[in-house]
Amino acid sequence: MIKISEVKKHNGETVEIAGFVKQVRDLKKMQFLVVRDVTESVQISVEKNENRKAVNDVISSLTLESSVRIKGRVNVDDFVKLNGVEIIPDEIEIANLANNTLPIDLTDFNESNRDLRMDWRFLDLRSREHQLIFRVQTTAEMAMREFWINHDFTEIHSPKLMGNPSESGAELFELNYFGGKAYLAQSPQFYKQMAIAAGFERVFEIGPVFRANKSFTSRHDTEFTSVDCEFAWINSYEDVMKFEEEWVAHVIKRVKEKHGDEIKAVLGREITVPKTPFPRITMKQAKEIVNSLGYVVPPETKGDLDPTAERMLGEWAKEKHGSDFVFVTLFPTSIRPFYHMYNPEDPSTTLSFDLLWNGLEVTTGAQREHRYPVIVRQGIEKGLIPANAMTPDGEVVTENLPQGLKDYLSCFNYGCPPHGGYGFGLTRMLMNLLGYKNVREVTFIYRGVDRLRP
Repeated sequence: MIKISEVKKHNGETVEIAGFVKQVRDLKKMQFLVVRDVTESVQISVEKNENRKAVNDVISSLTLESSVRIKGRVNVDDFVKLNGVEIIPDEIEIANLANNTLPIDLTDFNESNRDLRMDWRFLDLRSREHQLIFRVQTTAEMAMREFWINHDFTEIHSPKLMGNPSESGAELFELNYFGGKAYLAQSPQFYKQMAIAAGFERVFEIGPVFRANKSFTSRHDTEFTSVDCEFAWINSYEDVMKFEEEWVAHVIKRVKEKHGDEIKAVLGREITVPKTPFPRITMKQAKEIVNSLGYVVPPETKGDLDPTAERMLGEWAKEKHGSDFVFVTLFPTSIRPFYHMYNPEDPSTTLSFDLLWNGLEVTTGAQREHRYPVIVRQGIEKGLIPANAMTPDGEVVTENLPQGLKDYLSCFNYGCPPHGGYGFGLTRMLMNLLGYKNVREVTFIYRGVDRLRP
């Protein structure tokens, strides 16, 4: 059995293919099928006569999306509209006959029918466009691992069940755990840093995370795949940005090499490998830029950027620097986690960054605070640690640390080296690469506020 994309190489030979019935045309003197597999579609052509009656009868009984095996002779002919090749069948086996009425139209992909398509996701995913998304995802993840492994990283798998809230008490899924409470992990952040404290030096993880985010936007979900890395002995958060931009360029290069032609043919998108370094602007500069373009970030963001500002910065980076990417750096201390290192030149800001890709945030990263008394003090300032956990002269009172943070904070009391890292959004990468506007389209099975099925 061969893939349909290989059929044209076998002109005059007998081949066997398998796939789904995409189209049936049962005419007076001829019958035509279009059958597709994960790689391509091909036309099946047969005359109606007594000699071909067995095949004719099978074709007459076929319904759309039935799965079939076909054995026949390949005929390469430019007259055939579909890729200039057809198969003249000798045998057609119906592996599974589909219901005569399909619940969704597999040729109609738009906003208005997305919820219905999500209900029938296994059918929705049969399109070549959707199959391509997940083959690109596979290549991208392999390229990520390739780059990390070539730079001496070790893969870890952190627990997703936690006895205490991770990072903060917001957006948590709480569940019963043998009569007690457990929480689904929002991030592998604490465990990445534990790995650094354990002497791994360089670690990465690709795995699920969970956020009880009551958002219905096109870019939010409650379960998604997070791509994370952390590495030790950095000198600056600039080291983290430099590493990430090279990693991103490598991943896109691999996708272009393997799928670039097909992405252009199927989705009409040209994959461009970005040039490095990416432009960098501080948060202060970012707000000055959007202000100069006539927009003021709403005060309810509390110092952060909103989606409109991010889009404007994406357009600015494209126009001024010819880049789809821009790093925004030095985020305010007030909106960053307590484990981000404060900027020694301006403690109201952190040594942190977001990476925007076409105006969409895909990464948050930072140099982490690795000094035990400092991280405890920052936790106190954030209200996550009680003030009595530190004496007036700066000594940590271990017994007064909150139980939920004690295990994590102990990592920094035993020689944890300087380190930093980033978390990257897999589905947001796919949206940007392939031109989709909604995270639902690039997620295998989406989970959101109003969706727990299929």
